[in-house]
Amino acid sequence: MLLLTILLVSCNNHERNCKDFRTGKFEFKQDINGKTNTSTFIRTEKLQIETYNGKTDTASVRWVNDCEFILQKLHPKNMKEQKAISMKILFTEKNSYTFEYAFVGSNNKQRGIVTKIE
Repeated sequence: MLLLTILLVSCNNHERNCKDFRTGKFEFKQDINGKTNTSTFIRTEKLQIETYNGKTDTASVRWVNDCEFILQKLHPKNMKEQKAISMKILFTEKNSYTFEYAFVGSNNKQRGIVTKIE
């Protein structure tokens, strides 16, 4: 039983070096309807500029703590885009992080992996 407990604890001991991912150039790949879609973004301490399908959007970044931040689009085009998105870095690796995101106030959370490219 002790061995099982040790194995479970060691398997869940993921790194969280979130400060390494506060700023830089990143890439996010996501499968939608069987097609891989890629967005790239540059994040500074206060802004995130994202390009997806040839369109660029800018959002403000407000850090809640070292591993959580809120994105708010600066120029929303509709009601859905006016909703802020809560982002939480769950764990990090050498050049990537796994995160959880949802509209602020929503329990419908999704996960993704972002790779730091610069």
